[in-house]
Amino acid sequence: MPSGKRGRFPLQTPILTCARTLGVDIDSVCGGRGICGRCQVIVGEGDFAKHAITSSADSLSPRGDPENLFDSRKGLKPGRRLSCHALLRGDVVIDVPPDSQVHKQVVRKRAEARAIDVDPIIRLHYIVVDEPDMHDPIGDFERLGRALKEQWGIEQLDAIDTRALQLLQKALRDGDWKITIAVNRGQQINMVWPGFRDRVFGIAFDIGSTTIAAHLCDLSTGDVLASSGIMNPQIRFGEDLMSRVSYVMMNPGGEAELTAAVRSGLNEVIATVSIEASVEAEEILSLTFVGNPIMHHLFLGIDPTELGGAPFALATTSSITRCATELGLTGTNQDARAYILPCIAGHVGADTAGVILSEGPHLSDEIMLIADVGTNAEIVIGNKHRLLAASSPTGPAFEGAQISCGQRAAPGAIERLRIDPDTLEPRFRIIGNELWSNEDGFTEAIGGVGVTGICGSGIIEALAEMYLTGLLTHDGTIDGAMAAKTPRIEADERTFTYMIYAGEPEIRITQNDVRAVQLAKGALYAGTRLLMDKLGIDAVDQITLAGAFGSHIDVKYAMILGLIPDCDLAKVSSAGNAAGTGARIALLNQSARDEIEAVVKTIEKVETAVEPNFQEHFVEAMAIPHNSAPYPNLAKVVDLPERKANANSNVGNVNRRRRRNRAS
Repeated sequence: MPSGKRGRFPLQTPILTCARTLGVDIDSVCGGRGICGRCQVIVGEGDFAKHAITSSADSLSPRGDPENLFDSRKGLKPGRRLSCHALLRGDVVIDVPPDSQVHKQVVRKRAEARAIDVDPIIRLHYIVVDEPDMHDPIGDFERLGRALKEQWGIEQLDAIDTRALQLLQKALRDGDWKITIAVNRGQQINMVWPGFRDRVFGIAFDIGSTTIAAHLCDLSTGDVLASSGIMNPQIRFGEDLMSRVSYVMMNPGGEAELTAAVRSGLNEVIATVSIEASVEAEEILSLTFVGNPIMHHLFLGIDPTELGGAPFALATTSSITRCATELGLTGTNQDARAYILPCIAGHVGADTAGVILSEGPHLSDEIMLIADVGTNAEIVIGNKHRLLAASSPTGPAFEGAQISCGQRAAPGAIERLRIDPDTLEPRFRIIGNELWSNEDGFTEAIGGVGVTGICGSGIIEALAEMYLTGLLTHDGTIDGAMAAKTPRIEADERTFTYMIYAGEPEIRITQNDVRAVQLAKGALYAGTRLLMDKLGIDAVDQITLAGAFGSHIDVKYAMILGLIPDCDLAKVSSAGNAAGTGARIALLNQSARDEIEAVVKTIEKVETAVEPNFQEHFVEAMAIPHNSAPYPNLAKVVDLPERKANANSNVGNVNRRRRRNRAS
């Protein structure tokens, strides 16, 4: 982990050797002598249903002299081993922490440029308070309230946090009766400081199943002062959400481990952005969070088991406000408030609420389709008159999992690909390098990283280009007859593969890779089509792809492959990290919280799992771009190939079976 690679090795093989054999580059500069300490790994503990193994510390050799010596000199964190000296003794799950990774995951969740009306829930007020005297024996807090009314017109002040009350008297006297207070919604004092202060900050979080992203903002100006992201530490319990739910089901009390893991990741990110922006913990008073329902529950310390099966019941769909310390968060003011946006349905969470807040379909006259594509795709469709939402189980193929040479977005991963229609030769570009593979200097430029695999955007473009050039049929079969035109088509038992890169490792597209993407894109399109049916429409006016994956795929190729329905390409766009933007809007504008809470209550939830038409739409959507739906707008900008159906294709077989069933 986190790459999800697995393999079999002889007993007594060093873990560092296992990792490198699998293409997992663990950092090491001492040549395996146990001196540098950069190759640290963590042993997964417990039953891992996804891998059908039980992992424990006993699966590795005991610590020897090199590890003990390093521990005495520089210290090893609890649970960590030096992979160069930890030898394999049985089945084991190994987590490679970010600091040990050579090619670290690219967390593509930057703060999107966005005009936001700044009206934060926390405001600072500098006031001068009357000194106490014997003739007016009221308390300091009461005199503060009186001054606040006189100087700022705030009349509804009715509470003060316990810690702020504890600090009040000293702050008044240290500041010569001049203080700055932080007021929440004009009603409650969260913090007091002596003298004048004009800095107060907040952090917006997007808790994804794969990554955690955070944006530290100045609450007075709305400026993003620092952004950071890390891999979600929960990955060691399972890469996909259901694996983590399974872990909780099979390990009583496992939800506490997952909660502790995500909170530790959040605290790490808080520390990172605070240092980058030179912000003190006392100055961070407001936090907002979005995440899918399972992340939402685990962050709050709620057992997610009920979300693992029908009817997918949430503990609550309402927004939640809690003290940051109550949620195990450090690095902020003790009285900082954490606001978690409302969820919509069992698999449509606060992250989708954030997307809605960011993109505003509830304000639009046109019919908008918004798809946040990940392991589970969240789909919203409608306009200001009516909104529907659903989730569709796309699986991890778009993130590189289930793909033979797939990987997450990291330096070395193929992210762009084109195929010459005449020669059928590919050219590609990798993350971390702007040169294409056919350009001079490419080999030298990638020398330190190499070509390591293909990520989600690269997979989409590879299959779409294969379809446009005739290497892939309408029903998703790699055409073996094309071997007569290019040696890159190679037989693989009863199917064929297309070679992209003949280096080490080899990068090729297999028939199983195509099927994995077909299943994913079929589920996404079927969910979309189901909501369109509910609305009684055959087309949408606008399409927005949200999420880290959606922001890095070429929308044209997404439509060629059939991830989305036909639409004017000029009205198809990527919104980037719209969920994170929604969290940032909720952080900087208090009325936005009321807005999204009201909108969520009006959204119609559709559960795809119980809809009888979902399977029919899914089967039709397996074809490229679709078995029957027209794509007139796409045909205006792309020369779509003539269909050459394969008699042995899965799509064809399914369709024939359905016709026989109807005839009988």
